Amino acid sequence: MQTILLHLVPATLYAWLGLVFWRNCWVAEDGRPRSCLPRRDRLVLLFAIVVHGVALQGALFPSGHEMRFGFGVSVSLMVWLAICFYWIETLYTRLDGLHGLAMPAGAVAVLIPLVFPGEHVLANAGSPAFRVHFVIAMLAYSLFTLAVLHAMLMAVAGRQLHNARFNRALASLPPLLTMEALLFRLIGIAFVLLTLTLITGVLFSESLFGEAFRGDHKTIFAFISWFLFGALLLGRRLWGWRGRKAVRWTLAGFVALMLAYVGSRFVVEVILHRI
Repeated sequence: MQTILLHLVPATLYAWLGLVFWRNCWVAEDGRPRSCLPRRDRLVLLFAIVVHGVALQGALFPSGHEMRFGFGVSVSLMVWLAICFYWIETLYTRLDGLHGLAMPAGAVAVLIPLVFPGEHVLANAGSPAFRVHFVIAMLAYSLFTLAVLHAMLMAVAGRQLHNARFNRALASLPPLLTMEALLFRLIGIAFVLLTLTLITGVLFSESLFGEAFRGDHKTIFAFISWFLFGALLLGRRLWGWRGRKAVRWTLAGFVALMLAYVGSRFVVEVILHRI
């Protein structure tokens, strides 16, 4: 019962914050200068993040020593880290529109481990080298997740700007060029982390995973994602790629990255019913 509550409490808070945002900022037309993320809501979000983190800790280490990391936990952890970065980001930049995407994602992600708990036990989880590799990989995944949400927000804002229909949530956003610069900063940091993940995985595969390096489907999709994001950053630097092209490449790279681990665990656990 306590485990279920640890998932239901943050899910309820995420959903409530999303509904408050929708009511106050997306559909409201009274013109009053209210903040879409006031201090009270920011504190509620922080509490939800903390409880979500406690729930993840219990899901990752159910018996206290072995580490389980299946499909549900991987999705929940990536979204949790992305929301953590988002919360920190809101201290410096006003991105109210991103709130409407992050909260529904959080509400769904925190419940997924209840439906798909997963029994996959990670080998060598006690190794310090593996833990460093794992942390770097999860930071890369979460930053790419936040970058995708950011790219989706840019796409919506660009479409409404083109149609000259801006509601209060989008009207409070920074200029599109500023948002674009932030998107590429997120992708640039995540790309460096993904590069470190691949390098450590290839060079130290035996010490990290207990087996020699193999070019399986997870590795192939990870390198495809690395190539797509690298091409996007190169295109931005050499040819000034931006707008819809940047959004499409970001989405393509993220899909490939999800197929690398999350997608494979989904197939194994949910479709094939294997550990």
